[in-house]
Amino acid sequence: MPLRSLLNTAGAEAISLARRAVLLLDWQKNHRYCGRCGTPTSRRQEEFCMVCPACGLVVYPRISPAVMVLIRRDNELLLARSPRFKPGVYSALAGFVEAGETLEQCAIREIREEVGLEISNLRYFRSQSWPFPDSLMVAFFADYAGGSITPEPSEIEDARWFLPDALPPLPEPVSLARQLIDAACSRLDTGGLGLY
Repeated sequence: MPLRSLLNTAGAEAISLARRAVLLLDWQKNHRYCGRCGTPTSRRQEEFCMVCPACGLVVYPRISPAVMVLIRRDNELLLARSPRFKPGVYSALAGFVEAGETLEQCAIREIREEVGLEISNLRYFRSQSWPFPDSLMVAFFADYAGGSITPEPSEIEDARWFLPDALPPLPEPVSLARQLIDAACSRLDTGGLGLY
């Protein structure tokens, strides 16, 4: 069964194990040979790493951090549509962390690049392993600080402000994006603006 199908049917523990298994199997498949000298590698039994017997290079599973940001402007949330999403689905903005960049710098850069907005008051929500193939999603809330929505055409098909009671179709509940949006809507509905 494909992992994406399992995400919608299995319990939290099975999903966690499946995510880890997919990530490790993909890593092992992609590191059968040493990236330095080309010699076949072998897996070290006492820890998850591939070792080159010729030059000693040790390779650990790759984790690619990505940030996700949900922006609030008063009682509205900014949601965007990527051309890669299922038809009609909108989500929070996200992007991969670049070399030498902090999570906070990535959040600010990604929002500027994808929709041309400025943000402030970045607040951590939670993280989620997302092994497609090796991401670690780190989600944040942020406040709108200025600018006009200007979607980057190669990344964003549409982006706009939505009220919590008039949301478009959203990602599946198992995704961090949906949990982030649901948490924001819950806090807005209960008047917990200070918490968000």
